[in-house]
Amino acid sequence: MQASSVLFNTKPLLAQIYAGNRYGKDNRNFTPNTTQINQAQLKKPVAWRHANRRRCSRAYLVNNKNTSKIFHSETNHESRRVSCFHCCKRKQIGINGFTSGFFADKSTFQLSKLKPNKDKVGLHVRQLHVSCATVGPNEPHAASTTWPDGVTEKQSFDALDPEVERREYEQFLRLELPSHPKLHRGQLKNGLRYLILPNKVPPNRFEAHMEVHVGSIDEEDDEQGIAHMIEHVAFLGSKKREKLLGTGARSNAYTDFHHTVFHIHSPTSTKDSEGDLMPVVLDALNEIAFHPKFLASRVEKERRAILSELQMMNTIEYRVDCQLLQYLHSENKLSKRFPIGLEEQIKKWDADKIRKFHERWYFPGNATLYIVGDIDDISKTVDHIEEVFGQTGTESEVGAAPTPTAFGAMASFLVPKLPMGLANGLSHERSSPIEQSKIFRKERHAVRPPVQHNWSIPGIYTDVKLPHIFQHELLQNFSINMFCKIPVSKARTYGDLRNVLMKRIFLSALHFRINTRYKSSNPPFTSVELDHSDSGREGCTVTTLTVTAEPRNWQNAIKVAVQEVRRLKVFGVTNGELARYLDALLKDSEQLAAMIDNVSSVDNLDFIMESDALGHTVMDQRQGHESLVAIAGTVTLEEVNSIGAKVLEFISDYGKPSAPLPAAIVACVPKKVHIDGSGETEFKLTPEEIVAAIEAGLNEFIEAEPELEIPKELISTEQLQELRFLRHPSFVPVDQEKVSKVYDGETGIVQRRLSNGISVNYKVSKNEANSGVMRLIVGGGRAAESSEAKGAVIVGVRTLSEGGRVGDFSREQVELFCVNHLINCSLESTEEFICMEFRFTLRDGGMRAAFQLLHMVLEHNVWLDDAFDRAKQLYLSYYRSIPKSLERSTAHKLMLAMLNGDERFVEPTPNSLQQLTLSRVKDAVMNQFVCDNMEVSIVGDFSEEDIESCILEYLGTVKEKKGLERAQHYNPIIFRPHTSDWQHQQMFLKDTDERACAYIAGPAPNRWGLTFDGKNLHDSVSNSATFELVNFDQQSGGSENAEKGVQGKLRDHPLFFAVTLGLLAEVINSRLFTTVRDSLGLTYDVSFELNLFDRLKLGWYVISVTSTPGKVHKAVDACKSVLRGLHGNQIAPRELDRARRTLLMRHEAEIKSNAYWLGLMAHLQSTSVPMKDISCIKDLTSLYDAATVEDVYVAYAQLKIDENSLYSCIGISGSQAGEDATDSIVEEELVEGLHNIIPVGRGSSTVTRPTT
Repeated sequence: MQASSVLFNTKPLLAQIYAGNRYGKDNRNFTPNTTQINQAQLKKPVAWRHANRRRCSRAYLVNNKNTSKIFHSETNHESRRVSCFHCCKRKQIGINGFTSGFFADKSTFQLSKLKPNKDKVGLHVRQLHVSCATVGPNEPHAASTTWPDGVTEKQSFDALDPEVERREYEQFLRLELPSHPKLHRGQLKNGLRYLILPNKVPPNRFEAHMEVHVGSIDEEDDEQGIAHMIEHVAFLGSKKREKLLGTGARSNAYTDFHHTVFHIHSPTSTKDSEGDLMPVVLDALNEIAFHPKFLASRVEKERRAILSELQMMNTIEYRVDCQLLQYLHSENKLSKRFPIGLEEQIKKWDADKIRKFHERWYFPGNATLYIVGDIDDISKTVDHIEEVFGQTGTESEVGAAPTPTAFGAMASFLVPKLPMGLANGLSHERSSPIEQSKIFRKERHAVRPPVQHNWSIPGIYTDVKLPHIFQHELLQNFSINMFCKIPVSKARTYGDLRNVLMKRIFLSALHFRINTRYKSSNPPFTSVELDHSDSGREGCTVTTLTVTAEPRNWQNAIKVAVQEVRRLKVFGVTNGELARYLDALLKDSEQLAAMIDNVSSVDNLDFIMESDALGHTVMDQRQGHESLVAIAGTVTLEEVNSIGAKVLEFISDYGKPSAPLPAAIVACVPKKVHIDGSGETEFKLTPEEIVAAIEAGLNEFIEAEPELEIPKELISTEQLQELRFLRHPSFVPVDQEKVSKVYDGETGIVQRRLSNGISVNYKVSKNEANSGVMRLIVGGGRAAESSEAKGAVIVGVRTLSEGGRVGDFSREQVELFCVNHLINCSLESTEEFICMEFRFTLRDGGMRAAFQLLHMVLEHNVWLDDAFDRAKQLYLSYYRSIPKSLERSTAHKLMLAMLNGDERFVEPTPNSLQQLTLSRVKDAVMNQFVCDNMEVSIVGDFSEEDIESCILEYLGTVKEKKGLERAQHYNPIIFRPHTSDWQHQQMFLKDTDERACAYIAGPAPNRWGLTFDGKNLHDSVSNSATFELVNFDQQSGGSENAEKGVQGKLRDHPLFFAVTLGLLAEVINSRLFTTVRDSLGLTYDVSFELNLFDRLKLGWYVISVTSTPGKVHKAVDACKSVLRGLHGNQIAPRELDRARRTLLMRHEAEIKSNAYWLGLMAHLQSTSVPMKDISCIKDLTSLYDAATVEDVYVAYAQLKIDENSLYSCIGISGSQAGEDATDSIVEEELVEGLHNIIPVGRGSSTVTRPTT
């Protein structure tokens, strides 16, 4: 069950519905820390910061940032999805605003806005056009311009009697939703289905995904993991895929319960290619899926990789997810067929066994090809598909389509029938084995997994299951999940959409209530979350109540959660809540419809794949919004409360004969808990005690929810006028030339400075219609923490977030203000800065509302004792969870060793937390919030007049406060001097299963070439002797990039080290994969990351590698050899070209994102980052083009990779870990040729990791 934890995010209306409170996360999810060195934390240069496309999160190190939503609307525009029905990942899904996600159509029909009331159906007409289309496999490009059957031109309803009105209303709800007009579906004669969607974001690129409808659910008892093995062998064994390397294409693959997906993200063409890259990409997918070579050498390589992947995946998160799935689906194969497979079976299969499984399932009739991207000619694309795939599988396929299975009926609209001619020759006599095999090969799976479920429907099952308890020494907190499982209700009509809307409104209220009601210094729970979502990968709809708590509070936590669910079920939502959340969802839907042309191809594709799996109608954002408007006026309070109450009955009526039985109740608990004054104590509980806690919540007194007064504004017009009169805000010169407005025509960036000292950068952008983003950056961060107040900044930022109050407004009022204006605000602390980020809509005064909130946070923040207590408790709990995570504890030990025990880069200790006071943390934060230490950047679809008005009125009226020098002062950061005891360490963790990981790190310069020992490398770069490359001139072929003039410009540029180190990182990553993973088989996953600071005068690199206890030491040695091997095994120009193309492609893909521009604009006027100027944005692509192999070696020389400078820490877990651990590590024979190859110098975690 994959996860997304954004509250009110932008997934569409039929996305998962989630309600929850989070004071923090448990030890598995909540990571409120600024210091760990995982992939997220290793800061890439802002110019190429990008999001890796991953199907699931890795269990690396903990997050590097302390990020918390201080105020938020229930619509977050951060991770846009593009469907009314995107529901693929389920665990902890936010109350999602409607992202009606589909695409417009030329044909329209009239709909009336129908609005029933309590007494009768009153029809209020509002004419609107909802685009629609009708397409099918035989006519993939046809669009219908006729009305749906039974629909006639609407007349004025005033003349109709109530009975006619009722019939018209019911007829409207039965109307089918409009189909996506730009989505082209078709099917080849061999059965291969294809879907094509033109999409211009990003430009000149496309996504091609081959989905084969086979996964772990199809494996026999002796084949567990074989689908995943085929994915590896087929994908990495493809020579045609390898030919795409260097073109800027990216490719990967993954396996799940019911499908295997191979995907390629490619440019439409390249400078070097003669023409369209589409046929080349399709040819590679054809070879991967249908013509793989099962070479024994490749099988052995991938066997080693998968065994390593299995150990890498086997985190406590994975084990918890497995437990949840095993009990939730105990009646079917989903509980027994996790995609990664079984180790003992993976070790046995030969190439013939694997080939037979491939022959059974990999044929065109059991596959779907998705192409989404910058496609101008649909017919040409169809021709490419037919040319590449048309002959695949046709030569041996005879026989008829099988009789539809019971499961096939659920996806019949997605599974076009095979040509009738194939059935004519069938006899009713028993077929021969050969004929049976041919018939079997023609059968296509239903899109959902072919499994049977025991539904949580009253009266079907009466056997009450006691709660199950999973206890493990690596768990830190108590958590319990109550599951309800029902069939997926396909959203195909307006009535279906209306039901989903009402559920979303209902559960939105629950989220807000839980999130704001309990604000004591010691709340009984850590989080309470209610998730209601469809799951294509499981073939069902699951409602889950998840409660996490400190173990000592588990009973009260369950009681409170059940009590709040009962309150909502019994009394329902109020009129105010109905109006508020309906309005918020409509506003978000309207916002998304306006951004129809800004949704990325991969988001569109993911949505379509999941919608097809669930049987939902696919619409575009505009269709979705218009459909939503058409049904919004028909919603009544009574119906919302009635349909919502049914979702909660398995909790609120638990134990009653009329209530649906929970599908499972699963508690995941630690074996031991920390008791103050007593230390570690054994934790015990029984299923009967859990039932008693649930029943206690059912018996608690409840009363109706009171209505809250919601402020329309945080600052009145009169208050604003008074502030302007008092403080006389104005713009002052930005630079020494006395210019008060600096505009750069090439980038569109405007730089301003206010009279109170606040610097402002803004850019008018039409990329994201009617929306904007704003970021406040305050210099200082954790680096400014003193030795007397360790952890003060990180705890202070969390305290401000926990409190959530400004001025005289309560947290509830502030949050509802954000809901009404669709504002999302986050607050975070990093090592260098404190940041606040706002996302807002420009509709209905959204931008002014965001500026009002920022003004109030700066001028009228409120610090509360109970919020401080909660913040301390969260970090205390988190610190105690570190020893229970192999990755975190290994990284923690490495960081302490490398940075000489500097606590500013690790979690605050219990002793440090104990020394903090509310006054101390407030001072630590607010001392940094001085005007001349603030920079605000804004990007959005606003006018210059509006943005400058907001800047003057809300930022210009902030009281002037000076203190830049004090705010940015920090004690020096040093790397520990060489000592053998600290340089190379090991860490052992007791666990039931064996795992191993390692981290290798060392000093590097910061982004601007400044080092921890006080050097400015730019002073020596231009005059330094160039690295002596053998035959360099011959290798480069006299490229213009090597001309001295261009090279000189690069070396003189402030971004020289950022650019060259970024290129170097790409080269090293490629070599690590090729050598340590692919050639030597020592790991499944290895990566090189750079942490390049902006303000701090240092940086570092980190290599992270996962392995087995028996191989991890060799893996570390191999990684070091690759890192040091660039002198003996010189970087080839083609390696540099590939790295350059990769980084430029990322830049081009992100350049239309407002958030990306915020990153580019960061520090333009910051006095603590003096080398950053507008040229760092304007010259970025030309600097990449200008970089040579010689330049990269100049940067490489600045990495400290000698034995005295390099730090490493190996982490090993297992039952024997720590008990003479060197003996427990199985020594394997040396990998032949190692020294010659490298010159010496619930459910998301169950999806297999991306293959590369």
